[in-house]
Amino acid sequence: MQDSIFTKIIKGEIPAYKIYEDNKTIAILDIHPKQPGHTLVIPKIQVDQLWDLDSIYYQAVMETCRKVALRIRDVLKPARVGVIVEGVDVNHAHVHLIPFNTPEEFHAFRDMNKATDDKDLAIMEDKLKLMSNE
Repeated sequence: MQDSIFTKIIKGEIPAYKIYEDNKTIAILDIHPKQPGHTLVIPKIQVDQLWDLDSIYYQAVMETCRKVALRIRDVLKPARVGVIVEGVDVNHAHVHLIPFNTPEEFHAFRDMNKATDDKDLAIMEDKLKLMSNE
């Protein structure tokens, strides 16, 4: 299987805005966010679907989702932090965490053609960054 964009990020071949990293997972800001703080939680092994992860990696992904969602909630103070597992676009399991205040914000479409706002992403990375306790 060819390395996914996420595997290349994990290997350090492509830069990303990291929120959290441990030995099994990484959490990065989505470069085309639905809302500011939209984060992806990714296992460090390339498996196509979340449900195909072994239980150790699946639990690690879910624990990282919890940690990062709590951080998003504490820092950004949204009404909710939504979770989406789409299983499309990238053949590497991942979970979307999306802070939102209204259903319209959660269901907003992402503009994949819009230029990445590196300045805003860097500011958000600084706000949300978590340290691993491993």
